[in-house]
Amino acid sequence: MSLLEPNDWLALRGGPAEAVEPATGEGLAALTLAAPADVADAAAGAAEAQRDWARRPYAERAAVLRRAGDLVHRHAAEIGAWIVREAGSVRGKAEFEIRTAAEECYEAAALAHRPLGQVLPSGAPRLSYTTRVPAGVVGVIAPFNVPLVLAIRSVAPALALGNAVLLKPDPRTAVCGGHVLAAVFAEAGLPAGLLHVLPGGADAGRALVEDPRVRVVSFTGSTAAGRSVGALAARHLKRAHLELGGNSAFLVLADADLDAAMSTAAWASFFHQGQVCMTAGRHLVHASLYDEYVARLAAKADALTVGDPFREQVHLGPVIDRGQLGKIDALVRESAAAGVRIAAGGTHRELFYRPTVLADAGPDATGPGSVGASPAYGQEVFGPVAPVRAFRTLDEAVALANESSYGLALGIVTRDAARALDLADRIPTGLLHINDQTVNDEPVAAFGGLADSGTGSRFGGEANLDAFTETRWTTVRATPAGYPF
Repeated sequence: MSLLEPNDWLALRGGPAEAVEPATGEGLAALTLAAPADVADAAAGAAEAQRDWARRPYAERAAVLRRAGDLVHRHAAEIGAWIVREAGSVRGKAEFEIRTAAEECYEAAALAHRPLGQVLPSGAPRLSYTTRVPAGVVGVIAPFNVPLVLAIRSVAPALALGNAVLLKPDPRTAVCGGHVLAAVFAEAGLPAGLLHVLPGGADAGRALVEDPRVRVVSFTGSTAAGRSVGALAARHLKRAHLELGGNSAFLVLADADLDAAMSTAAWASFFHQGQVCMTAGRHLVHASLYDEYVARLAAKADALTVGDPFREQVHLGPVIDRGQLGKIDALVRESAAAGVRIAAGGTHRELFYRPTVLADAGPDATGPGSVGASPAYGQEVFGPVAPVRAFRTLDEAVALANESSYGLALGIVTRDAARALDLADRIPTGLLHINDQTVNDEPVAAFGGLADSGTGSRFGGEANLDAFTETRWTTVRATPAGYPF
């Protein structure tokens, strides 16, 4: 039995659209986009439905979330096919999304059982305590790259804690990042009006952030877009949790075991065509290992297969669209012109970009036709590109790692974990992985970055309690208090 009923996708007023398979350009389904009027209607309905939902017993809310997790597993084949075809994901990545999405639901179900406050000491004869109460209506704006997980990681905990949700998925992944969730939660028994899926453009996103009934905004996307969302939310005095871009450093120290490290290194930059905010954008390698590291990583890249992930067994699928392809290719070409050596890749067929290794990368790269910088090293590429640069001392490694304005993830490969921990204390990031690569995520872990990677907000585990509730202080006296007048 199919989970999805495509006719339900056509009820919005923002104009026609199409779900497209990047690997072939084939249309998968007819869609309509959300207009600002749709957002307003959804916000009104969500605010009405949320009041009753917040009063439901916590066990009832938890049961809906558990059933949703079970349904993600039950419909894994159908959901996985959409993730592969609509998002250009290889099958292993789709399986990861399904497994993680179910775990997000189970973890969210557990939130409904968590303690909701504290009893406080008071200098007055009264009971004094805090309680967490639902924020109300939560707006979730989710990206195309890991569409199911990056939507449900906010949708599930927000619902479990008694909120209603307006979800605006990226229109390029409106089905696997949006309509799939609507179908799952409807089948799980979520009452009507609590989850609205609104795929749309910037006008729909602006309407969502501005609507006075939306009290909390959860945004995952680029730093540039996040700045706009954060500024707009601040203007309307509402909280915005911003999980943004990255240009994460992957440090390989002099004592690293390269035999063990190369799989980790390749995965860090090439997983899902590099279209992950945590992707390693800068491989910083000790000079004593540098030449061998570049050669091995280039050989690894050359051995990877790139193709249609739905019809072939491949390591990398297509990038999401021609706009993204053009950005990736331009950054690689400009870096080559600045003196960077393309050790592997740097070519593409249609939307299939070869995994690429750039040697001698860095902001001071020089060479014939140099423009004085290698942009693929300094910017977030969001493609399968691994710039590599040498360092000679740990102080130099720290300085290079800290050059970036991003602060999302850090990976360190070494035989000395204590040294790595000491080194990491000098490199501010939200996520740290020793003897592992930068692309890691678990529903129980607080996730988020610093500086240009976000506002320090966190998703995951108990951090969701702060993200999707408000704290109320309450006092209770046995008789009315007396005052001087």
